[in-house]
Order: sequence, then C-alpha cells, then structure tokens
Amino acid sequence: MSRALYRKYRSKSLDEVVGQSHVTDILSRSLKQGKVAHAYLLTGPRGVGKTSIARILAHEINSLEYTDETTHLDIIEIDAASNNGVDDVRQLREKVQIAPVSAKKKVYIIDEVHMLSKPAFNALLKTLEEPPEHVVFILATTDADKLPDTIISRTQQYTFRTIQPEDAVRHLRHIASEEKIAISDEALLLIAQRGGGSFRDSISLLDQLSGLADQKEITRDTIEQLLGLASQEHIKAIIAAVLSNDLSAILAQLDMIDASGVQPAVFANQLTRAIRANIVSHPQLLPLLDELLSVPTSSQPHIKLLTVLASQTSQKPKSAPLAVNAPAITAPIAPAHQGSIQNMVKQKPVTKIKEDTPTPSTPPQTLAVKPPEAPKVPSQPPGEFDWAVWIEYVRVNYVALHSVLSKCSYEIDGDTLTLYAMRKFNKTKLDDAKYRAILAESLLAVGAGEWIIETIPTPPPPKDSVAAAVAGIMGGGEEVSVDA
Repeated sequence: MSRALYRKYRSKSLDEVVGQSHVTDILSRSLKQGKVAHAYLLTGPRGVGKTSIARILAHEINSLEYTDETTHLDIIEIDAASNNGVDDVRQLREKVQIAPVSAKKKVYIIDEVHMLSKPAFNALLKTLEEPPEHVVFILATTDADKLPDTIISRTQQYTFRTIQPEDAVRHLRHIASEEKIAISDEALLLIAQRGGGSFRDSISLLDQLSGLADQKEITRDTIEQLLGLASQEHIKAIIAAVLSNDLSAILAQLDMIDASGVQPAVFANQLTRAIRANIVSHPQLLPLLDELLSVPTSSQPHIKLLTVLASQTSQKPKSAPLAVNAPAITAPIAPAHQGSIQNMVKQKPVTKIKEDTPTPSTPPQTLAVKPPEAPKVPSQPPGEFDWAVWIEYVRVNYVALHSVLSKCSYEIDGDTLTLYAMRKFNKTKLDDAKYRAILAESLLAVGAGEWIIETIPTPPPPKDSVAAAVAGIMGGGEEVSVDA
C-alpha cells in the first residue's frame, strides 16, 4: 500500500520545516545552548506543522533520530479530544513521576489540548507548576483562546502562521518533481489557495490529483473541473458585470455557473478571493466583498448570491438624495445643448426691487428663478402614490429596509411625508444616510416623485380627541380600531 504524500514528505528535522522559521530558529538555538523548557505551547491553524514540530522537538531534546515510523517509550502522544477527563489527567500525573526508560527526558505531547475539561485543566495545572526534572510537556492546539491563562502562563508559547502561497507552491513543486507529477505552476498555485494555508491539505490535494498525471499535464482547468470550481473567465465576467452595473450580464453568468454545477458557497469563496486580490484597483467592490461573506451561511445560498450581486447594481442612486426635514425648491435642469442655467438667467435677468419699495404686510415669498422653456421632469405630484405599492417594491428590492418600513405608519401634509417609526430604534435606522438614499430612490421608482421626509419615533397621534387626551395622560400609545 502506497504512503500518503503528506506523510512521505513530512519534515524530519527542525531545519527541514518550511514556512515556520520564526519558530524553528528559536527552538534550534535554544537546543544548541542546552536550554530546554519544562513546557512548550504550540498554537496556530490546522495543518501548518504543529504536531510534526512537536515530534521533532521531542526527539531532538533527547538527541534521537526521527522518522515518521519512529516510536519511543519515553515519547508519549496523547489526544486530548478523546482523553479529556479529569481521571485521564490524574493517571498522567501518576505516570510522570516514573523516570524515563532510556532517554534523557520523558516527553508528553498533548494534541488539541483545548479539548480538556475544566477539572482536567485544574489537575494538569498542578503538574505544570511543579513538574519533575525529567519531564517535558509539549502542548498543541488550534484554539489557544480556549486555554486558561493559568496554563498559558506556565508554558513557552510559539504561534504558527498560515503557509504563504509562494512557500506552498515551492514545496509542492519539489514534491511533484520527486513524484514525477506533470503539473503547471498555475495549477500548483490553485492547489495552494485551496489548501487555505495548510501544508497537509495542499499536499493531500496534490496526492489526489496525481493519478491524472499519467494522462497529461495537470492544468488549472483540470483542477477546476475536478473540484467543481468556477472558471477564471466566469469570475472575471461577473466582476466586470458588477463594475458596469449590468444586471442582465450578472444573471446570464449565474445561470451558466449554476448549469456547470458550481455550488454558490464555493463560487462566493472564489469571488471573494478574486476581489480581495484586486481591491486596490477596485475599492468600490468593498461592499460586495462584505456581503459575499453571508452567502455560505444562508439557508438559500442560490438566492442569496443573486440578491448580493444584484444589489450592487441597484445601490447606485438614480437621482440626488431627498432633502431631510427641510423644504426644498427644485427646478428642472435643461439639457446641456440648451446652455447652462447661468446662461439662461443672463438672457432674462431678474428685476431688482428698489430700496424704497414698501414692505408688504405679509411675509415675502421665496422667489425661484426658472430657466425659460426648460423641459419638465415627469414625476407624480406629491400625495399621489400608493403606500402598498411602495412597501411591496421595497420588500422585493431592499429586504433590510422593508423590515423597518413595514412597521411604520405615514401621514401626508403638502409635500412632506411623515413616517411614524413606532420606536426610536426604527427611526435611527430610517435616518441612516444609506437608507435615506434608498427611500428617495424607491419613491422615484414607483412614480411617487420627490418628498421631504420626516421621521418620528412614536406611533401616530390618535385622531379622536378623547383618545388623544387619554393617550396624553397614559404617556402615549397606538390607536387601534375595534370592529363592533
């Protein structure tokens, strides 16, 4: 039976370890100086070499040669995931008192140490505080945050990093050459990316693909088809469609990706990587990058992916945001070929009011200068819109806003639309600049025209005078109708 490649090419000494020189250099110097700690803590992501280095360190502490098949009575490995009870640690405390059989030190490697129970940690703490001179503990974990501070403070902690793609590609190329695997550099880079910074996962994937090498060179396209990934052409086409605000192109690409069997979560992950790699040149994609993170956790990832991408086309306002809580006087703007407003005003100057003109008894009205013969912008007059139609439009296009707006009541007074938000939290949401722009855009979209929007954090006041008086005494309330 052939050996797995990740075992066959596992490092045999600290000098052979790839990508963790910040750890191995310190450990090597300490061993050469004869400095051996009584407890080490190795933390970091999965598959980056924590267990391998723990085994190498255990052998080098005892000046023993290490191979993957090496076993030694004085080097004991314990899996804390299956030996995590207080009784297991109590047995360990009894065994550590026994001197090593033949080595200088008895070394205990406890893998996934964060899985120990709280009583087990308390039992282990006593041994770490006062260990026998002949014992060394090497603890390894992917979740250092779950360890008690009392345990961490009694160890020398070494933090491992995820493997950089260039280091992974270099190591994978060495293995491919040794195993006579024909594979392109672009394919190796994809393997390293899919490995997510884990040597073990990357080498295992190369091992899986090695069977294809007898037929032809392994290319990036080969890996994409085998792993159910979207092609780079689809990724680039989607990004281009988003940047050009082309909803039709987005839908067409999603249909092709879906037909090829690519899962939405996988595609979202690929798209995230591609955007992250080009975010400096396209910073406008940052909101999309954030939204894509929610696709894998959605109960309907296909729909979520569609709405996330489509929302990027609808977020661009088609008109200026509405004025808030202040009346605005607007005038339609003539097309560019008819000249600027300033030029039109020069053609027909406004007559100045003389200084001795008597002041009228009523307050003066604000005068607005309108360009002559300017085309009017078609829009529905304020007050002539259907609330239900507006709510339905928002529900389909802006789910988050709909959850707030659907709870509101409204009132119209001239060109002012007052939204009674029922509570302060809803008002805060509606007053957010992002939602203000969406409110303005959605009103225009349903043909309701432009409005001055006011938000009030309470229910609407009762229309009945008696009910209003009672509400005032009781501190407010919402009026409801009760059928007879």
